[in-house]
Amino acid sequence: MTIEPGAGTGEHCHYGQLIAVVQEGELTHYAETHPGGVRVYSAGESIIEGAGYPHEGRNEGESDVVLWVTYVTPEGKPLAETDLSHCHE
Repeated sequence: MTIEPGAGTGEHCHYGQLIAVVQEGELTHYAETHPGGVRVYSAGESIIEGAGYPHEGRNEGESDVVLWVTYVTPEGKPLAETDLSHCHE
């Protein structure tokens, strides 16, 4: 997955887990699970997003963010849910 400068994933949640490694750039990740609600992931770091909580990834830098992503999602469910009423915290 590539996120261009100034772009983001939009706020969403997952029914399963997302496991990713930042290959290039820095991803700014907004989620209440982080102290202060935000964490920056740099190249070489891994991210695990659990099920059910709203979050958003943004590229606030000047170069592409490249992520290698694996989704572990129940059969029949979308990879990401943008209707936040389906998210539980």
